[in-house]
Amino acid sequence: MTKLNDTIHRVTQRVIENSRKSRGDYLELMESEGDRQVDRHSLSCSNLAHAFAGAEEDQEAIKAARGPNLGVVTAYNDMLSAHQPYYRYPERMKIWAREVGATVQVAGGTPAMCDGVTQGEAGMELSLFSRDTIALSTVVALSHAMYDGVALLGICDKIVPGLLMGALRFGHLPAIFLPSGPMGTGIPNKEKQKTRQLYAEGKVGRDELLASEMGSYHSPGTCTFYGTANSNQMMMEMMGLHVPGAAFVQPGAKLRQKLSRAATHRLAAIHQEGDDFRPLSRVVDEKAIVNAAIGLLATGGSTNHAIHIPAMARAAGIRFDWNDLAELSHAVPLVARIYPNGPGDVNHFHEAGGMGYVIGTLLDEGLAHADILTVWDGGFESYSREPGFEDDALTWRDPGPSGDREMLRPASDPFQADGGMRLVEGNLGRACFKSSAVARERWTVEAPCRVFHDQRSVNEAFSKGELDKDVVVVVSFQGPRANGMPELHKLTPALGVLQDRGYRVALVTDGRMSGASGKVPAAIHCTPEALGGGPLSKLQDGDIVKVCAATGELSTTADLDAREPAKAPAPETGMGREYFAMFRANADGAEQGASSMLAMAGL
Repeated sequence: MTKLNDTIHRVTQRVIENSRKSRGDYLELMESEGDRQVDRHSLSCSNLAHAFAGAEEDQEAIKAARGPNLGVVTAYNDMLSAHQPYYRYPERMKIWAREVGATVQVAGGTPAMCDGVTQGEAGMELSLFSRDTIALSTVVALSHAMYDGVALLGICDKIVPGLLMGALRFGHLPAIFLPSGPMGTGIPNKEKQKTRQLYAEGKVGRDELLASEMGSYHSPGTCTFYGTANSNQMMMEMMGLHVPGAAFVQPGAKLRQKLSRAATHRLAAIHQEGDDFRPLSRVVDEKAIVNAAIGLLATGGSTNHAIHIPAMARAAGIRFDWNDLAELSHAVPLVARIYPNGPGDVNHFHEAGGMGYVIGTLLDEGLAHADILTVWDGGFESYSREPGFEDDALTWRDPGPSGDREMLRPASDPFQADGGMRLVEGNLGRACFKSSAVARERWTVEAPCRVFHDQRSVNEAFSKGELDKDVVVVVSFQGPRANGMPELHKLTPALGVLQDRGYRVALVTDGRMSGASGKVPAAIHCTPEALGGGPLSKLQDGDIVKVCAATGELSTTADLDAREPAKAPAPETGMGREYFAMFRANADGAEQGASSMLAMAGL
């Protein structure tokens, strides 16, 4: 076995040491929860009758406890294309569970937002805190204590982190994620991007834009760009929480059904009373969290996971921060370029070798932990193979060399020597910079700033020609406590146009950008946020701001100490935003995961 990279070893040991107390407390709680797990035979007859009254043909099996009873937590809705295929999953899983002497019940459902629908709209201010809501919904679903294992049906942005955070409170049980896969490839990504920029310039109308978007997002399945949803699927593979190779097989494919059947069978095999118990609390450990971060860096994944990884880690008692992510980024090479970092989408990525290839090349170079406990028999090395079938039986094979070296390269000959994200810091705070999508000559921007408090104002200034110059666009009061830390993806076309016109342009914000963000340099998730007197609240139009991914600098020459912070905009109401006031008021910083739930729980 290849020796583990020294930097990855050092970071992992630091994470283990920093987590010693909190991780120990978590594992002690999980052991206690496992010891007192409700024996269904000890429940009163009334409790039991309520629990399986609707189980129909499975009533007798659940009553007699003939085998494990598996709880499904589903984020199904048919507005969200990635989750539309989940409609039939529970009924199929019931059949597959009976094949191995198990039963399945839907434990509960969670909300599932589509950030693509809410981009630039009021609903986007609910998006980040929907993750805490999903975690809480998962806890409620599993609180009935009727289950020996958990099947988690979710794919998209906040949904997978939320499901995992909730399930980790029941980490004495085994858990498996079941993805449903990406939609088929639509129009070329460059064509879509061009139409968006033409629309931003007023050169095409709404009909042309809508036709382009419908050509991109056209059928059930995950959106095919490599944003947060598909980065989620990558991370579940890197953490060993999928059946190997399950991430990017399309809905409706015969192989997809075989993988879902295998997941159901496997979950039934790893419960506490079986011979191969694999509780979630032991699968998600420090090494698994580091593997998730490595995968994110190696594939140029979504910036949103600079927030989600620390939050998921905290739910398992693990401390992981941006220093850890930045240090890993110096050791982990970029081995994949998937749109918006490259021309091809996740379907092309999967066809070129996909996750099996990525994991294989990382292991070959000692760039990932091979010794993590996974849900699948055979350990993490099993995830370096790709699924298929022979004579109707599910099999795995070596993916072989890259099928497209413009998209996938070996870790020994990568696209760039370091990973996809960098930490920038200085007198404006700490922020994340996604370097993998930005041309190296644009890694440094130093220019006068224009300060805005919402993205609508930025686009209005762009339309008036006020930004036709070298400029650092600062959008403040977008942090978790101010307005829920919305994505500011609506800025991407306008800033892209300015850059294409030859100006040096950068974005600095305490908000988020979409996982689909691309070529414009951006220092995002800036912490401390503007609300409460963070440095961004003291910037004024014309101040010189420097953003540099090469040196890790985020600074201004202005004397901020001599200034009072700007007055924060009043929180807006409507679209239910007022109901999330508690979440905003109690949220912690972006680097800690921007969670009110974890902060209030003292985790």
